[in-house]
This record gives sequence, C-alpha cells and structure tokens, in this order.
Amino acid sequence: MSRTSLLTNRAGLTHKIGYAVRHPARIAPYVKRTARDTWLRLKHPDHVAYYRAVMASDTGRNPEAAVGSRSHERWLALGEMQFDYLAEHGLRPGHRMLDIGCGNLRAGWRFIAHLDAGNYYGIDISPDILISAKQTLTTYALQDKLPHLTLTQDLTLDFLPSAHFDVVHAHSVFSHSPLGVIDECLAHVGRILAPGGFFDFTFDRTEGTEHQVLREDFYYRTETLLSLARKHGLQARFMEDWEKRPHGQSKIRVHHPA
Repeated sequence: MSRTSLLTNRAGLTHKIGYAVRHPARIAPYVKRTARDTWLRLKHPDHVAYYRAVMASDTGRNPEAAVGSRSHERWLALGEMQFDYLAEHGLRPGHRMLDIGCGNLRAGWRFIAHLDAGNYYGIDISPDILISAKQTLTTYALQDKLPHLTLTQDLTLDFLPSAHFDVVHAHSVFSHSPLGVIDECLAHVGRILAPGGFFDFTFDRTEGTEHQVLREDFYYRTETLLSLARKHGLQARFMEDWEKRPHGQSKIRVHHPA
C-alpha cells in the first residue's frame, strides 16, 4: 500500500470522480450498491443489524464474494495467508483459538484442520454466512474436529469463559466497524485472553483523514486504534511483518502487559 493511497479520502468527492473516470465500468455497480445500502440503512439504523442485512444480501449471491474474495482462487489464497502468518507466529495444535468474524471459514477451515479437536471457536453476526461456513466444514471433511460456530449480536464476548483463548483473531472485521464496535471488543477481549495470549486484528489504515464509505468500509489511523487498546489496559503494537504480505489491510496485535 503506497503512501499516496494511505492519504486518500475515499469518501471525498474528488476521489469518487477520479475513480469513476479511471473505472467507468464500475459506476453502475457502485450506484446499485449505494442504493441498496441506503435502503438497508433506513431499515436498520443499528450498525450490527445493518451489516447483518448486507451480509445476507451478499451471501445470497456468492458466499465467497461476501467475505471479500472475487474468485475461489483468491478465497483460498487469502485464507492461506492468514493461516501461514499465525502458524509462523507460533499457533500450535493445542492452542484454543477464537476467530471473530469467521465468515464462511475462508481461513477457518485451515485453523480447524491444524488445531486439536474442539479448540476452534468461530463467531459471526451473520446467520447466512454461518450456514455457508457449515458447508465449508463439510466440504473439507472436518466434522471430527468439532469446531464451535456461534451466532453473536455484539462483541462483548460475554458468553465465553475468562482467560481461555491463546489466540484471538479478527480479519476484515474492524475494517467494517465503526469505532464504537471496536471499542466494545477491546474493552472485553482482555477478559477472555489466556496468560500469554494475543489478539490480532486487521484494519483499513489511513494516514490522512479518518473516514468511512457507505457505512461498510472504515479507515482509521494506526494511533487511534493503539490508543484505544491502551485505554483498556492492553499493550498494542503495529505488526510490520504483516505489511510484507499481499493484502491491503494492516494488522495490530494486542495482549496483556507482561
């Protein structure tokens, strides 16, 4: 990701006009998406309910595209990238893992295969994408691994045990979340982290003005999220080695102070 793109305000009129000129074929899909999202926001003013409706609409057309993969090959590659990164950072079969926003198990099926039976917990706000997750589980014949797949309404994590998870993971969740949702998660994730455990999350990074596009894509400065984690008594650091991966989002890791 170039510095120029990090400074871009994608919600700004200048960017929208320039993008339309460079990509005229994408104007009609953008207008259609804008109309749909406007209607859904009117029906569902609460962000979780709104995004759940977005996911229902997207999943109905293509579950893999609903989690941000335009082809099956890209779906596989993004899942492999997430798995390889955590495996290189010490994810072991005996670890207990919580996958926030597990989607249709793009990366989750690899985590499930790697972890001991019963050690994977996936949560998502979308019942539609969790149905697709069960289909992925069947496709890869991972039923004997007994993964937990749970629908959730928020990120208070109140139904999960304290000091339980060695690894908590949220890929492409905070990139679709207003700051209040991120704050809620960071306020509660410390309770469920086991001693020595960590929480990795990705986000859309900007070095310019923080902004959102269609209430679906949110762009934050790194320091905003680092400060938010520190407010809740967590240590946080920007993961420079993730920047080398072919992915447009950045990553932060939080954990309890040593």
